[in-house]
Amino acid sequence: MFERIGNGWELAKSSYRCLLLDKELLVFPLLSGLACLIVLASFTLPLMSSDYVQTIEEDGQAPSDPMAYVILFLFYFCNYFVIVFFNAGLIACAVIRFNGGDPTVGDGFRAATARLPQILAWAFVSATVGVILKAIESRSSRAGRIASGLLGMAWGAGTYFVVPVLVMEKLGPFAAVKRSLSILRRTWGEALVSNFGIGLFVFLMILGCLVPAVLGVLVGSRIAIVAGIAVTVVLIILVSLISSALSGIVLGALYLYAAEERVPPQFEAASFRGAFVQR
Repeated sequence: MFERIGNGWELAKSSYRCLLLDKELLVFPLLSGLACLIVLASFTLPLMSSDYVQTIEEDGQAPSDPMAYVILFLFYFCNYFVIVFFNAGLIACAVIRFNGGDPTVGDGFRAATARLPQILAWAFVSATVGVILKAIESRSSRAGRIASGLLGMAWGAGTYFVVPVLVMEKLGPFAAVKRSLSILRRTWGEALVSNFGIGLFVFLMILGCLVPAVLGVLVGSRIAIVAGIAVTVVLIILVSLISSALSGIVLGALYLYAAEERVPPQFEAASFRGAFVQR
């Protein structure tokens, strides 16, 4: 267990070193976050005065009107498209770095645009699954939430490598899911320690972000408190961008190791052997 925790930490540090080489990769999670906010606003504002929101608030469940699920599908579709598009660009840049190149933001956008049909198709599939899970969750209380949660976890695990597969292998959505499952079956270990390593890495950074706010409170003046909180908020936003970038970088690296049995030069081979246990 402690060895795996150490491997996860090493993966997180290696990913961070890669990010230091290509700081421009932060543009992808930044634009992704802004685009997701635009999508959220575009769907939230019209719905605030609609019957759909009132039905949800009064009954505690999704409305039975099929139009509500159509709107939910469109929201999921746009949201998934934005997330996958920018993640595809980030992973493409990471792979260029792993292959010895010097990626630019333009390289990422060109790679993502070249996979536009696959990304659109995958967003459609993901939105469909999301609506189905939401329908299961809303139709019955506790049992529905449990079933939806378990199915969502299984779907997330099975599609773990879909985005790098879309980027690298140009497969359609169903072939990408099949390929992702194939990679997992061949190299699945007891745990993917990278997520834990990045989580621990980000947690420690968040603790550091709280220092300005704490110092502002200790000083006690209104200006110091406002300034401290403002600095903390900015730092937390920056950490969230770093966290998203690290996740994309390590996912690209894990894909290369799992699919091609090749360790990127920026990573230690021992860390990957701890992330995946061959069977």
